[in-house]
Amino acid sequence: MFIGICGSICAGKRTIARYLVDHHGFIQLYLDIQPRSDTTHTADKVASPISSSSSSSESVPSNRPHHFSNPDDLLDFITKHWRERWVTTDIPSEAILDLYARRPFFLLLSVDAPVTVRWRRYQARQKVDQSILSHSATPPDDLPPTTSPALESLESFVALSDAHLYDPATGVNPLVSRASVRLLNTSSSLAHLYATLGKLDLLNPDRLRPSWDSYFMALASLAAQRSNCMKRRVGCVVVRDKRVISTGYNGTPRGLRNCGEGGCGRCNAAQGSGHGLATCLCIHAEENALLEAGRERLRDGAVLYCDTCPCLTCSIKIVQVGVGEVVYSQGYSMDQETAAVFREAGVRLRQFVPPANGLIHLEKPDLYT
Repeated sequence: MFIGICGSICAGKRTIARYLVDHHGFIQLYLDIQPRSDTTHTADKVASPISSSSSSSESVPSNRPHHFSNPDDLLDFITKHWRERWVTTDIPSEAILDLYARRPFFLLLSVDAPVTVRWRRYQARQKVDQSILSHSATPPDDLPPTTSPALESLESFVALSDAHLYDPATGVNPLVSRASVRLLNTSSSLAHLYATLGKLDLLNPDRLRPSWDSYFMALASLAAQRSNCMKRRVGCVVVRDKRVISTGYNGTPRGLRNCGEGGCGRCNAAQGSGHGLATCLCIHAEENALLEAGRERLRDGAVLYCDTCPCLTCSIKIVQVGVGEVVYSQGYSMDQETAAVFREAGVRLRQFVPPANGLIHLEKPDLYT
């Protein structure tokens, strides 16, 4: 596994890399290439924490282990040792990210924090850096070069941060926007940050290669994007022996006006969930998928994936055609009634919960409940 970490100045990139090294046996890799501009060089200096090496080739001898002079050499090395765990914070451009992203064992994380939080971290870091420098005749290798400017105001820090993120030539925001997992790190203590990171299951294999559940549920969610039902978009996929038999999404029958064009009066009247179903003209995603498959193609062992738990009406049809298992993502208003039907009929029902992805606030109270 190879994890790349990008993000804002003083957001915690190297701290998260250190967490992976200390707690999950990762080895950090460094790309010792000349920075692309003075702006990037300055940002790298400011972003370097005490306890980790600078990515600047001026401060890191090229003969150190796990340091590489170009991204191709780094990637060739990892490819030969891909079963081990590697991490880097050195992703200076989209071209290099594209190179890494070709490999099936690469995962990109980003980390950010409010600018006021990052400014306080920068100030605290400067105090520690100066304290160490004042008590050492020779500056330690893991400190930023002494030429790094001491920013005196929040405004100057914001200007540097904006350049680091949004400079047209060197800004890292295009990298951040491509991260599979985007961490918002407002943690005030290392212990709290490590504890919350431990609950994220960052090493889940699903993040690199989707499991069958993730794969088929993603197809169901994609099918839902075709729906124009005014009440709720729903998508469904029916599979057997890990092969897709049919897909479906909810909407009015063929030949009728689409729901989004006024075709279903019940949906356009915005009635509550579960109410007025007898007057609804929309065929549910599950029904469309079952109609598409046909009874003879289902047989025993068919699995139905739906991004929303089937309603009671769909559940009896699912039972009738012989589907053996139903996997859903989001709950619905009739989950208990549906579960009772499936339980009596011997149809397995389970909810699929993928690993947390997208933007994750590490301090959000209900993140893990």
